[in-house]
Amino acid sequence: MVRSIMRAGLGDLFLLVALAAGMAATAAQGAEAVPDFSGIWAHPYLTGFEPPAAGPGPVTNRARRKGTGTGNFQQLVGDYTNPILQPAAAEVVKQHGEISRSGGGYPTPSNQCWPGGVPYVFWDFLLEMVQQPDKITMVYRQGNEVRHVRLNAPHPAQPTPSWYGDSVGHYEGDTLVIDTVGIKIGPYAMVDMFGTPHSPALHVVERYRLLDYADARDAMARNAKENTRTPGADFDDAYRGKVLQLTFTVEDAGVFTVPWSATITYRPAVGGWTDLICSENVHEYFSGKDTAVPQADKPDF
Repeated sequence: MVRSIMRAGLGDLFLLVALAAGMAATAAQGAEAVPDFSGIWAHPYLTGFEPPAAGPGPVTNRARRKGTGTGNFQQLVGDYTNPILQPAAAEVVKQHGEISRSGGGYPTPSNQCWPGGVPYVFWDFLLEMVQQPDKITMVYRQGNEVRHVRLNAPHPAQPTPSWYGDSVGHYEGDTLVIDTVGIKIGPYAMVDMFGTPHSPALHVVERYRLLDYADARDAMARNAKENTRTPGADFDDAYRGKVLQLTFTVEDAGVFTVPWSATITYRPAVGGWTDLICSENVHEYFSGKDTAVPQADKPDF
């Protein structure tokens, strides 16, 4: 009797060991299936968004730099004729461009030290992702802006509006998919630096994946043609390894005629992380004037 019980116990033990080994192997396979986006990624271009190869794309700059033909960051004149814009939105973009054409500036989340929201924040030069089993934290350099993404979770039925919205994500093979709704309307609410507005219905879907350099070359060429690279060595020009590409789609029936998409192609950053602390300053260093920041007629209290 004792011997049979011992045999049964050993059998159960072997079974448990086998099951544990199987579970460990499955977990290891699952871990291998999750792409590793760790590290600091650089995209040092102004104003940031890369137009798609085809289909509706973002508002671009009508003002171009002499010599390079890229968008002139010191004169932000959004293309209000872009067919993605509904008439009211096109008028807003046009008004912002007229201010810039006249030599003035207008308030944006960046120059007013406000949270940029999505997709505005994608212009930032540096991105770091911290991946955990149940969430992802995304940190941007400008003003240390931070986003929190819950994994494998639904949106609440009625999300409370917040600066970066309610973001939920999941992995589809080698791709991280993030869905964001509930983006708060602030005093400088815009989806890009051209003042393109958005409504509470703004919906943004992001897809991140690692690509071979050769597979991302076309997107990087479109970027170099459209956007101006900032001075400095944020990445190694000779680098030919894996790149991190973000493809995002924007929907907002109150502002846009159709959904539109763009990309951001990051390369590994060199030089580490540099904190940039944003400090409100209405004086425009490039024009010698003060930004036309809205002012109240009387104090709030």
